[in-house]
Amino acid sequence: MSDSPRLDEQAIAQAAQLGLSSQLDSAEKLDVDVRTDLLKVIQGQADAVNISGQGLVLQADIRVQEMELHLDKVAINPLSALFGQIELTHPVDAIAKFVVTQEDLNHTLSSDYVKNQMPKLELDVDGQIVTMAMQQIELLLPSEGKIVVDGSALLTEMGTTRLLGFNAVIRPRTANMPILIESFLCKDGQNISLELAVALLQQMKQLTQLPFIELEKMAIRIKNLEVHPGKLTLYTEAHVSEIPQT
Repeated sequence: MSDSPRLDEQAIAQAAQLGLSSQLDSAEKLDVDVRTDLLKVIQGQADAVNISGQGLVLQADIRVQEMELHLDKVAINPLSALFGQIELTHPVDAIAKFVVTQEDLNHTLSSDYVKNQMPKLELDVDGQIVTMAMQQIELLLPSEGKIVVDGSALLTEMGTTRLLGFNAVIRPRTANMPILIESFLCKDGQNISLELAVALLQQMKQLTQLPFIELEKMAIRIKNLEVHPGKLTLYTEAHVSEIPQT
């Protein structure tokens, strides 16, 4: 028996593809595959929904070079589906893959949306609270398995605020190794205390161990992260309450 989509599946998928395309700021390529039939659609069911795309620009100018999203046993709004909008009536677990280039990653990091979402770190240094607010950050992906972080932050301690420039080299965690920080250097002859450095590294460790990352209507858990020259590939599990749209 062929796995090719039936005519009713093709019609629903094409309508959904048009609907998603109209909701994206930009898409070089977008494919939607819906496995269901008209009877199941009327009942608000779909066996599977697969979405893949290239050169996507999502809400808030977030750019993704490649995206693959797979959802099984989906409960959908039947009326919306008939008009090409895959609208979930219940959250669903999904498997997703994202490929982001260095250029697009830094474009996203410099956007107002990300800057507003970036938390101000509060570090406990020997009982004193030191705050660190990121001002600028750039990621470089020079080689396999290595991320270079170049940035600056406003550091406030003991009532005094100063701009701290830094450069860090990080190796993301793998199946066999935890996240490793190869180096952390202050720029322009600046320095920080050993106690502050320890508190900062501990905070960075906690951030990398968060179980989920909230993005749009998805809670994303990174299962694996591959670093290649010039690009990142993320393999994730996601709890999706709404199909990504703008």
